[in-house]
Amino acid sequence: MRGPRLERNLSVPATMAAYLIRRLWQMVPTLFGVMLLVFFLFKTFGGDPAEILGGLNATPEQVHAIREQLGLNEPLWVQFGIFLKQVATFDWGRSWATNESVATLFATRLPATLTVMTPILILDVLLAIPGALAVAYVRGSLTDRTIMIISTLALSISFLVYVIVGQYVFAFQLGWFPVQGWSNSLWTNLTVYAPLPVMLAVLVGMAPQTRLYRSFFLDEIGQDYVRTARAKGMTEPVVLLRHVLRNALIPILTNLAVALPGIFVGSFLIEVFFSIPGLGREVLLAVNRSDYPVIQAVTIYLAVITMAVNLTTDVLYTFVDPRVVLK
Repeated sequence: MRGPRLERNLSVPATMAAYLIRRLWQMVPTLFGVMLLVFFLFKTFGGDPAEILGGLNATPEQVHAIREQLGLNEPLWVQFGIFLKQVATFDWGRSWATNESVATLFATRLPATLTVMTPILILDVLLAIPGALAVAYVRGSLTDRTIMIISTLALSISFLVYVIVGQYVFAFQLGWFPVQGWSNSLWTNLTVYAPLPVMLAVLVGMAPQTRLYRSFFLDEIGQDYVRTARAKGMTEPVVLLRHVLRNALIPILTNLAVALPGIFVGSFLIEVFFSIPGLGREVLLAVNRSDYPVIQAVTIYLAVITMAVNLTTDVLYTFVDPRVVLK
């Protein structure tokens, strides 16, 4: 008995390693396709970078010199090779608007974005899952119907309304939080400047997440194994926590994987509304200024993050449900 069991246990890491290597290899052509699409989109619809850099008063000689400097007079395949080198070396040059290194810009702006985005993601999970499970527990009751009506109403309200009302009530009227500001201290940012935008973002996300997770739980409650567990004498809370929650985690993980890039992009709007010096505000400024190096870098990095999140989610499936086999 020990021999086959040991062989089976050893085969799990080997299977996992083979799966990771295969998935990472499959990501290469996907990322190449994204880079190819981004390159030709900017070439086709982005305008002439030399004219943008030169400005309205630039002479033809100055525009030509800029084109020579950026390699824009080279054939397309040479320009694409330069673009691939930028991606591989993480060297995107300098921002056209501020002349700041794009790598430095990311390194200095990303911490502020993560300071806002990470609490939003954690609180969304910690509040939405127990909330939806509690609503599923009282399914069909007046409480259930009331929460669903409130969630539907909350979904129909724009995030901008939440921001305006939240700033007016909690900042101007009650004076609990500042409307704007940021510091070099992580603790100060988490306790003083981030709570209001994080709270508003979580309130906005709670309504759709609660409705969606409730539907996941209700689907599981109707399965045969739940009726079997009840027939064995298990109480409803035990059935929900031990069986329903675990089996519903796979669609919940899938939803989180899909929502994570959206949370990252959504934090960009929060940074604008609350003047947080994060990456999102810098990206929106880059769009307004036609700052191509910054926009291209963000586009590629978002694609890489999305693929990495999807891969991580697939691996997490095996920990949530041992029946899932990676092939």
